[in-house]
Amino acid sequence: MNGCLEGIRVLELGNFISGPYGAMLLADLGAEVIKIENPQGGDPFRGWDLGGDQPNFWAYNRGKKSVTLNLQTPEGKEIFLGLVKDADVIVENYRPGVTKRLGIDYESLRKLNQQLIYCSITGPGPAGPYAKRPAYDTVG
Repeated sequence: MNGCLEGIRVLELGNFISGPYGAMLLADLGAEVIKIENPQGGDPFRGWDLGGDQPNFWAYNRGKKSVTLNLQTPEGKEIFLGLVKDADVIVENYRPGVTKRLGIDYESLRKLNQQLIYCSITGPGPAGPYAKRPAYDTVG
């Protein structure tokens, strides 16, 4: 697909809706989006509620490539870090602290790729209309 983001490579570490939706918009604009999923079933949204494939999952993940990697193993992490070297953007919506624990947080990945834009769609604490809104931890 041609678009204004043609030639841009995005690595998505997203589950459910917010991460996949953000990366879907980038794919819609022509970016090459590679969704990284765990080998134990992938994005939990694949089988949400009814079991089996879900149309909602496919709607939020249209236009993407997908690869399964276990980021908790040295082999999976090595493959991921190889992809990071050629990436332009990382989109992730893991729980706070997960990327740091895996060694794939912004500070770690920036050492491999100085041009990397890192978008973290997470925020600690409750998310209600009266909750104190945390600052986004998006770094770019």
